Amino acid sequence: MSKPDLNLLVTLDVLLAEGSVARAAERLRLSPSAMSRALARLREATGDPLLVRAGRGLVPTPRATELRERVSQLVQDAEAVLRPAEMLDRARLQRTFALRASEGFVENFGAELVARVAAEAPGVRLRFVQKSSKDSAPLRDGSIDLDVGVVGAGAAPELRAQSLFRDRFVGVVRAGHALSEGEVTPARYAAGRHVGVSRRSGDGGGPIDDALRAVGLEREIATIVGGFSAALALARASDLIASVPERHTGNLRAGMHTFPLPFATPGITVSLLWHPRQSADPAHRWLRGCIREICAAPAESR
Repeated sequence: MSKPDLNLLVTLDVLLAEGSVARAAERLRLSPSAMSRALARLREATGDPLLVRAGRGLVPTPRATELRERVSQLVQDAEAVLRPAEMLDRARLQRTFALRASEGFVENFGAELVARVAAEAPGVRLRFVQKSSKDSAPLRDGSIDLDVGVVGAGAAPELRAQSLFRDRFVGVVRAGHALSEGEVTPARYAAGRHVGVSRRSGDGGGPIDDALRAVGLEREIATIVGGFSAALALARASDLIASVPERHTGNLRAGMHTFPLPFATPGITVSLLWHPRQSADPAHRWLRGCIREICAAPAESR
């Protein structure tokens, strides 16, 4: 089997972007006949017509629509590989990065990250964006540079992700709460009144409630809030029980009583996500490194 001509990827990328043989030929500085021959070769290589006549214009086939983003990314990656690496002068760098993260992440890791950035690149400013959803569109359109959170099933497939840390849920109550003394059994935990967390409309339940049902128990969720910091604030000022990620809320739990949940729950992986067009950018790569190092450091060293 003969090897495919990888030069055709650039031609395919332009053809799918322009949707016109004439415009693609002009962009690549080829004659229309040469571009038509290239399209014929692409059709033969892919086994698909790719662009078909519709009135006076051309429209992409479903296969072409499927390939458009993948081909574009392949071409961008190839261009990045062939581009000379730039030396990053952090002292002279002037740039604002938008980082979408939960309030808990900002309150727990934000101060150290801001200090680290200020020390290494004083002209760089961080803009923390509230995490109201896991929508991938802001990463795709460039309105945010980085996203911190658990990678959901709906995340755009082209996004790059790197694990920052593993986390587990723990129970948290105010100092002096009944659960701050003695063994916390599943029955004692379930008997209390709880604050649930849900960013969307829902009952605030989830894996914890699934784990309780597995042992024949059910908890009462007295109120629902949109984030873990709000859940901890309510628990600090009442007899409510909050169940929150341990590492994600380290600073927020100061002065409160934290206990392991008395039943098995799945752990979570908190990751850093970005769009692949930013992968080779030296400044972006430097910031990703800062975030990874800060999140990898043990809590007692921060």
